[in-house]
Amino acid sequence: MNEQLKNILANSIVIILFGVLMLLASTWWRMGTQFDRGEAAFRTGDFPAAVAGFESALHMYIPFHPTIDRAAERLWQIGEINERRGDIARALIAYRALRSSFYADHWLATPGIPWIEKCDKKIVTLTPLAP
Repeated sequence: MNEQLKNILANSIVIILFGVLMLLASTWWRMGTQFDRGEAAFRTGDFPAAVAGFESALHMYIPFHPTIDRAAERLWQIGEINERRGDIARALIAYRALRSSFYADHWLATPGIPWIEKCDKKIVTLTPLAP
């Protein structure tokens, strides 16, 4: 293999690795930003913005990242709070957002299967009660 071809291959590998690293860093940053927006909205009682923030954070799926579990737990919590308040429509929105976020993150495997199963049970239970 000549020297020029070796340089081309080495540079290509470096460029590809840099691109993957930039994609990962961008996704990491956007996930944190969306989660923080969800948290701020949750604290002020802004239901639509809270659901949107946590749902968006889940869409920035990085395997094994702790923010994924935290966002899922928050959406579940929003569902339970609204369920206790008797606002079944909003509870269903939160549970469906949680479930659909993990389905949207499907690639080689579907992440969040336990969350999906929990949401399916809640949705089946609450659907007849919805207005």
